[in-house]
Amino acid sequence: MRGVFLDLGSVHPADLTLDALQNCLDDWQLYPATGEHQISKHISGAHVVVSNKAPLMREHLTCAPDLKLICVAATGTNNIDLDAARDAGIAVCNARNYATASVTEAVFTLLLTLTRQLDNYRQRVDKGDWVNSPHFCLFDQTIEELHGKTLGIIGHGVLGQSVEQLARAFHMQVLVAQRRYAPPIEGRVALEQLLAESDAISLHCPLSDQTRHLIGRSELQAMKDSALLINTARGGIVDEFALVEALQKRWIAGAGVDVLSTEPPREHNPLLDYRSPRLIVTPHIAWASRSARQQLLSEIVSNIHAFQAGEIRNQVA
Repeated sequence: MRGVFLDLGSVHPADLTLDALQNCLDDWQLYPATGEHQISKHISGAHVVVSNKAPLMREHLTCAPDLKLICVAATGTNNIDLDAARDAGIAVCNARNYATASVTEAVFTLLLTLTRQLDNYRQRVDKGDWVNSPHFCLFDQTIEELHGKTLGIIGHGVLGQSVEQLARAFHMQVLVAQRRYAPPIEGRVALEQLLAESDAISLHCPLSDQTRHLIGRSELQAMKDSALLINTARGGIVDEFALVEALQKRWIAGAGVDVLSTEPPREHNPLLDYRSPRLIVTPHIAWASRSARQQLLSEIVSNIHAFQAGEIRNQVA
């Protein structure tokens, strides 16, 4: 079987071990990246295609009559035309639960950095403010703590549950949002209640028609003015212009954002144009610990081995 990895560079393979991946098929073509104009050419003759973010649409799949399996090197599959894959008899599987620890730790890194003013104080030390302080310590900007605060979680799958577990280790109270347009689940609260009562909110839902701009102007206004918003899910879940307005007008205290609506971002993204110590933007790295990326490759290998054995593992189409 011939395999093609369209965008291996997206998982930064330099610090990973690729032996298991390379050995699971007889023939591999590993491309660091594939432009949209190259996709049809690169997948021609392939039996297995791995893609992280390179799109595979109907027009591409019609150029690959030998293709039998698409492995998405991620959990989200919005870059794959699933209907076209079904029509062509191509199995599609994704990777699951490979970055749980990495994302959970990133959520609390953002929370703690904002809560304890870590960036601000590091900059103050670099500027010499501690050297010139009349006291043994320098803390003229208020430091808060997570202990006793309420964390609201929107999206309660594997990641949301992991974040809840760690929040309770910090002795935080936890509220979980009731999913819109779904039967009520005991113990969950309406989004409106979660917005009003949470000291911090962490997003862990997928991007869909129901969740696009789930956090917009009215939701940000409904939050506490002392609250923090953390988004390690998908950029489109938050209205970025509304978030900048919320920070400017101090509707909320701060935000930690690891994802943007367009990635890589284009010029004049509102969250990149806005400069404030109350906003942290990181370049979609919450998932990207070395251990998580190695586990991602292991998930892909397991999906391929299962397919070779006549099974479809983690099937989405």
